Amino acid sequence: MRGAVFHYDEDHDYGYINGVDGKRYIFSRGDLIKDMPLARGMLVEFTPDDGTAHDIVVVRSPAPSPNGSPQQHSRATENRSSKSMGLWAYFLRAVGDDYRNFTGRASRKEFWAFFLWFYVLFGALFGFGILLNLAISGFDDGPTTSIGHIPALLFVLVAILPSIAVVVRRLHDIGLTGWLVLLCYTPAFGAVAFLVFGLLPSQFGENRWGPMPAGVTV
Repeated sequence: MRGAVFHYDEDHDYGYINGVDGKRYIFSRGDLIKDMPLARGMLVEFTPDDGTAHDIVVVRSPAPSPNGSPQQHSRATENRSSKSMGLWAYFLRAVGDDYRNFTGRASRKEFWAFFLWFYVLFGALFGFGILLNLAISGFDDGPTTSIGHIPALLFVLVAILPSIAVVVRRLHDIGLTGWLVLLCYTPAFGAVAFLVFGLLPSQFGENRWGPMPAGVTV
Protein backbone atom coordinates (compact mmCIF):
# COMPACT_ATOMS: atom_id res chain seq x y z
CA MET A 1 0.00 0.00 0.00
CA ARG A 2 1.10 3.56 -0.64
CA GLY A 3 1.01 6.40 1.84
CA ALA A 4 2.75 9.51 3.10
CA VAL A 5 4.72 10.04 6.31
CA PHE A 6 2.55 12.16 8.60
CA HIS A 7 4.90 12.39 11.58
CA TYR A 8 8.02 10.72 12.97
CA ASP A 9 9.44 11.20 16.47
CA GLU A 10 13.08 10.13 16.62
CA ASP A 11 13.22 10.64 20.38
CA HIS A 12 10.43 8.13 21.04
CA ASP A 13 10.99 6.12 17.83
CA TYR A 14 7.43 6.09 16.56
CA GLY A 15 5.62 7.71 13.68
CA TYR A 16 2.49 7.65 11.54
CA ILE A 17 1.80 7.07 7.88
CA ASN A 18 -1.39 8.23 6.21
CA GLY A 19 -2.40 5.39 3.88
CA VAL A 20 -4.25 5.84 0.61
CA ASP A 21 -7.15 3.99 2.24
CA GLY A 22 -7.71 6.95 4.55
CA LYS A 23 -6.39 5.17 7.63
CA ARG A 24 -3.36 6.12 9.76
CA TYR A 25 -0.73 3.48 10.54
CA ILE A 26 1.87 3.54 13.30
CA PHE A 27 5.47 2.45 12.69
CA SER A 28 8.94 2.48 14.22
CA ARG A 29 12.38 2.60 12.60
CA GLY A 30 12.57 -1.19 12.81
CA ASP A 31 9.75 -1.35 10.25
CA LEU A 32 11.94 0.27 7.58
CA ILE A 33 13.47 -2.09 5.03
CA LYS A 34 16.43 0.28 4.72
CA ASP A 35 17.49 2.90 7.27
CA MET A 36 16.83 6.36 5.85
CA PRO A 37 16.00 9.92 6.91
CA LEU A 38 12.29 10.52 7.36
CA ALA A 39 10.45 13.75 6.59
CA ARG A 40 6.81 14.78 6.73
CA GLY A 41 5.12 14.22 3.38
CA MET A 42 7.60 11.59 2.17
CA LEU A 43 5.83 9.07 -0.10
CA VAL A 44 6.32 5.44 0.90
CA GLU A 45 5.07 1.94 0.22
CA PHE A 46 4.39 -0.40 3.13
CA THR A 47 2.62 -3.55 4.24
CA PRO A 48 -0.38 -2.78 6.52
CA ASP A 49 -1.04 -5.06 9.47
CA ASP A 50 -3.78 -4.25 12.01
CA GLY A 51 -3.02 -0.54 12.30
CA THR A 52 0.74 -0.84 11.92
CA ALA A 53 3.01 -0.40 8.89
CA HIS A 54 5.83 -2.84 8.04
CA ASP A 55 8.37 -3.25 5.24
CA ILE A 56 8.43 0.49 4.52
CA VAL A 57 10.32 1.75 1.44
CA VAL A 58 10.55 5.24 -0.02
CA VAL A 59 8.68 5.89 -3.26
CA ARG A 60 9.70 9.50 -3.75
CA SER A 61 11.51 12.04 -1.64
CA PRO A 62 9.80 15.33 -0.73
CA ALA A 63 10.40 18.40 -2.87
CA PRO A 64 13.78 20.16 -2.33
CA SER A 65 13.81 23.02 0.14
CA PRO A 66 15.10 26.45 -0.93
CA ASN A 67 18.15 26.05 1.32
CA GLY A 68 19.26 22.60 0.33
CA SER A 69 18.54 19.14 -0.99
CA PRO A 70 15.73 16.90 0.27
CA GLN A 71 18.25 14.68 2.06
CA GLN A 72 19.80 17.64 3.89
CA HIS A 73 16.36 18.91 4.92
CA SER A 74 15.29 15.47 6.16
CA ARG A 75 18.49 15.00 8.13
CA ALA A 76 18.09 18.40 9.76
CA THR A 77 14.56 17.50 10.79
CA GLU A 78 15.76 14.19 12.17
CA ASN A 79 18.56 15.83 14.15
CA ARG A 80 16.15 18.34 15.71
CA SER A 81 13.78 15.60 16.86
CA SER A 82 16.60 13.43 18.26
CA LYS A 83 17.64 16.05 20.81
CA SER A 84 16.59 15.43 24.38
CA MET A 85 13.33 17.18 25.14
CA GLY A 86 12.64 19.37 28.13
CA LEU A 87 9.34 19.86 29.90
CA TRP A 88 8.41 22.92 27.83
CA ALA A 89 9.20 21.06 24.58
CA TYR A 90 6.88 18.23 25.60
CA PHE A 91 4.10 20.73 26.28
CA LEU A 92 4.57 22.48 22.94
CA ARG A 93 4.51 19.18 21.06
CA ALA A 94 1.37 18.06 22.90
CA VAL A 95 -0.55 21.19 21.88
CA GLY A 96 1.04 21.23 18.41
CA ASP A 97 1.79 18.05 16.45
CA ASP A 98 0.11 15.68 18.92
CA TYR A 99 -2.98 17.68 19.82
CA ARG A 100 -5.23 14.98 18.29
CA ASN A 101 -2.91 11.99 18.52
CA PHE A 102 -4.94 9.29 20.25
CA THR A 103 -2.95 6.28 19.02
CA GLY A 104 0.60 6.61 20.37
CA ARG A 105 2.21 6.32 23.80
CA ALA A 106 3.22 8.99 26.32
CA SER A 107 5.74 8.53 29.12
CA ARG A 108 5.25 9.78 32.66
CA LYS A 109 7.60 12.67 31.89
CA GLU A 110 5.53 13.78 28.91
CA PHE A 111 2.30 13.41 30.88
CA TRP A 112 3.43 15.46 33.87
CA ALA A 113 5.25 18.02 31.70
CA PHE A 114 2.02 18.80 29.89
CA PHE A 115 -0.06 19.26 33.02
CA LEU A 116 2.68 21.14 34.87
CA TRP A 117 2.79 23.81 32.17
CA PHE A 118 -0.97 23.70 31.75
CA TYR A 119 -1.54 24.72 35.37
CA VAL A 120 1.35 27.20 35.38
CA LEU A 121 -0.03 29.00 32.33
CA PHE A 122 -3.61 28.79 33.55
CA GLY A 123 -2.61 30.24 36.93
CA ALA A 124 -0.72 33.07 35.26
CA LEU A 125 -3.65 33.91 32.97
CA PHE A 126 -6.13 33.69 35.85
CA GLY A 127 -4.00 36.03 37.96
CA PHE A 128 -3.71 38.42 35.04
CA GLY A 129 -7.51 38.32 34.73
CA ILE A 130 -7.95 39.30 38.37
CA LEU A 131 -5.62 42.28 37.96
CA LEU A 132 -7.34 43.32 34.74
CA ASN A 133 -10.77 43.16 36.39
CA LEU A 134 -9.50 45.30 39.25
CA ALA A 135 -7.98 47.80 36.83
CA ILE A 136 -11.28 48.08 34.93
CA SER A 137 -13.49 48.28 38.02
CA GLY A 138 -11.19 50.29 40.23
CA PHE A 139 -8.95 48.90 42.94
CA ASP A 140 -10.90 50.61 45.73
CA ASP A 141 -14.31 49.16 44.83
CA GLY A 142 -13.14 45.62 44.01
CA PRO A 143 -13.79 43.72 40.75
CA THR A 144 -17.24 44.21 39.26
CA THR A 145 -16.53 42.53 35.90
CA SER A 146 -15.23 39.17 34.72
CA ILE A 147 -13.95 40.22 31.31
CA GLY A 148 -10.36 39.73 32.46
CA HIS A 149 -10.88 35.97 32.73
CA ILE A 150 -11.56 35.57 29.01
CA PRO A 151 -7.89 34.72 28.16
CA ALA A 152 -7.84 31.96 30.81
CA LEU A 153 -11.14 30.58 29.50
CA LEU A 154 -9.89 30.55 25.90
CA PHE A 155 -6.69 28.81 27.01
CA VAL A 156 -8.69 26.05 28.72
CA LEU A 157 -10.89 25.57 25.65
CA VAL A 158 -7.81 25.26 23.40
CA ALA A 159 -6.13 22.80 25.77
CA ILE A 160 -9.10 20.45 26.26
CA LEU A 161 -8.41 18.24 23.23
CA PRO A 162 -4.60 18.01 23.79
CA SER A 163 -5.18 17.18 27.46
CA ILE A 164 -7.52 14.30 26.60
CA ALA A 165 -5.08 13.06 23.95
CA VAL A 166 -2.10 13.02 26.32
CA VAL A 167 -4.10 11.06 28.94
CA VAL A 168 -5.14 8.53 26.27
CA ARG A 169 -1.51 8.10 25.19
CA ARG A 170 -0.49 7.69 28.85
CA LEU A 171 -3.07 4.92 29.20
CA HIS A 172 -1.67 3.26 26.09
CA ASP A 173 1.82 3.50 27.57
CA ILE A 174 0.77 1.48 30.62
CA GLY A 175 -1.07 -1.03 28.44
CA LEU A 176 -4.66 0.10 29.05
CA THR A 177 -7.41 1.16 26.68
CA GLY A 178 -7.78 4.86 26.09
CA TRP A 179 -11.47 4.74 26.96
CA LEU A 180 -10.47 4.73 30.63
CA VAL A 181 -9.84 8.45 30.18
CA LEU A 182 -13.52 8.81 31.06
CA LEU A 183 -12.64 7.94 34.66
CA CYS A 184 -10.67 11.18 34.91
CA TYR A 185 -13.88 13.15 34.36
CA THR A 186 -16.07 11.35 36.91
CA PRO A 187 -16.81 13.38 40.07
CA ALA A 188 -15.95 10.65 42.57
CA PHE A 189 -12.84 9.03 41.03
CA GLY A 190 -11.47 11.68 38.67
CA ALA A 191 -8.58 12.97 40.79
CA VAL A 192 -7.59 9.48 41.96
CA ALA A 193 -7.67 8.05 38.42
CA PHE A 194 -5.64 10.98 37.11
CA LEU A 195 -2.96 10.44 39.79
CA VAL A 196 -2.81 6.67 39.30
CA PHE A 197 -2.55 6.93 35.51
CA GLY A 198 0.23 9.48 35.84
CA LEU A 199 2.29 7.43 38.30
CA LEU A 200 2.09 3.93 36.84
CA PRO A 201 5.29 2.90 35.00
CA SER A 202 5.46 2.33 31.26
CA GLN A 203 4.70 -1.14 29.95
CA PHE A 204 8.00 -2.77 29.11
CA GLY A 205 8.84 -3.20 25.44
CA GLU A 206 6.43 -2.78 22.55
CA ASN A 207 2.70 -3.06 22.94
CA ARG A 208 -0.22 -2.70 20.51
CA TRP A 209 0.15 1.11 20.51
CA GLY A 210 3.85 1.17 19.65
CA PRO A 211 7.33 0.82 21.18
CA MET A 212 8.21 1.95 24.68
CA PRO A 213 9.06 5.69 24.71
CA ALA A 214 12.78 6.44 24.54
CA GLY A 215 14.55 7.27 27.78
CA VAL A 216 12.02 5.44 29.97
CA THR A 217 13.42 3.48 32.91
CA VAL A 218 11.25 0.67 34.25
